[in-house]
Amino acid sequence: MTTRSIYSPDERDESADEQAESEASTGHACPDCGGSLVTDDSRGETVCESCGLVVDEDEIDHGPEWRAFDSQERDNKRRVGAPTTEMKHDKGLSTNIGWQDKDAYGNSLSTRQREKMQRLRTWDERFRTRDHAERNLKQALGEIDRMGSALGVPESARETASVIYRRALDEGMLPGRSIEGMATAALYAAIRQANLPQTLDDMAVVSRVDEMEFTRAYRYLNRELSLQVGPPDPATYLSKFISELGADDALERQARALIEAGKEANVHSGKSPVGLAAAAIYAAGLLLGEEMTQETVSEATDISTVTIRERYRELLEAEAELDDSAVDATSGPESGASA
Repeated sequence: MTTRSIYSPDERDESADEQAESEASTGHACPDCGGSLVTDDSRGETVCESCGLVVDEDEIDHGPEWRAFDSQERDNKRRVGAPTTEMKHDKGLSTNIGWQDKDAYGNSLSTRQREKMQRLRTWDERFRTRDHAERNLKQALGEIDRMGSALGVPESARETASVIYRRALDEGMLPGRSIEGMATAALYAAIRQANLPQTLDDMAVVSRVDEMEFTRAYRYLNRELSLQVGPPDPATYLSKFISELGADDALERQARALIEAGKEANVHSGKSPVGLAAAAIYAAGLLLGEEMTQETVSEATDISTVTIRERYRELLEAEAELDDSAVDATSGPESGASA
């Protein structure tokens, strides 16, 4: 049986135009030609199949961040909730009961319900830490997060510190040492690996143990775990010190040039990188005619004036030798040709 349309050709064209306009107004058709739209998930764009017009771009990818190549791998990787993190002792997989004594509608709980919720919080906290090792890890990771937040350390470095502490715990390096000291050492090791400008003095301000204890723990971690932490670069601390002094970018560029000249002359060998950075700032101020005293630099960098006075002369001499060698290199062939 053949079905025929009850509309005439003109009426069908008008109906098709009205449908195209309706789809275009609702975002399901191309606003230019009225063609159908397709979404390209790989590019994050919505384009028209007919004319190729890009209707929308930079779309949010609501799919998973992982890839799977078979059904078993897909089932293993499938999950809900927030991503796992090394900064939590349970990697963020457990839940906790909030401290607000309110129901889902924002109404305050009765006295009996508040007592009940407090008992539930207590048992929930006990179940989250099953043994001594998990309690140790929870306290240490909390210390790392607290110190990292106080110092402005990025979350990636705090994640690295958490991994370092977990390795130390798994290899039995904690007995005989304080949790706070090892946590501070793990955070400082992560800071050194990320080339961040935090110094030992900064760590001593936020740590609950003295500097000697966590530096000893840091050397122990570095040796036993083979962290491969290189010597700090003096140029790493320049931006921080320049910001504290309120100096301009020209001073920072000159200080970096002085440090590079000192590296070529091997002035930095065996010297404190923080002291070299402070001396480079003072020497750069002298070269640029800045009114900056040694006491001012000392207060901003927490380096003694004696260290600044000794190191800045070495940096200026290294730069002068570098300039002399550059002049000799350029004038050497000319003098030989004239002879």
